[in-house]
Amino acid sequence: MALDRWIALVFIVFCCAYGYLAFFTMDASLPPFMQRNPVWPSTFPKILSVMGAVVGLVVLLGLEKPNKDAEPSATEINYRRLHEYKLGQAVMLLSLMVIYALSLRPVGFLMSTTVFLVMSSAILGERKWHIMILVSVLATGFVWYLVQQVLGIFLRPFPFFMGV
Repeated sequence: MALDRWIALVFIVFCCAYGYLAFFTMDASLPPFMQRNPVWPSTFPKILSVMGAVVGLVVLLGLEKPNKDAEPSATEINYRRLHEYKLGQAVMLLSLMVIYALSLRPVGFLMSTTVFLVMSSAILGERKWHIMILVSVLATGFVWYLVQQVLGIFLRPFPFFMGV
């Protein structure tokens, strides 16, 4: 079986587990006044799990490919030449995302997001440090202002030891 079908199979298993949680466990703890609402907190996860399973089945069954014998085009991933792609950058970015997610609470949103944006742009090849830092600081500050002040959702802006 091809790599894309294995990935589709794993994706279908994930969507089924997510769907089980959305359909059977999320609604059990709803308060009585919310049980009469037409839209529940689990509505969007239910839709996502069903749509994800359908898309995974389309890939697993090969319904998206018009001709199975044709060579892959330049825009498709050629699995025979997988070693020629920049997998190191992808792995470093995924690792940086995990580190970013783990550092949000202890380091704070402003510092961790700024460092994440600078480091990820450096991994992707940007070398103008003054532009990277300026854009990262401005984007982080803008997003924090929108979420904190406009939407009213608390984001810890500074490290935990600053007490803010």
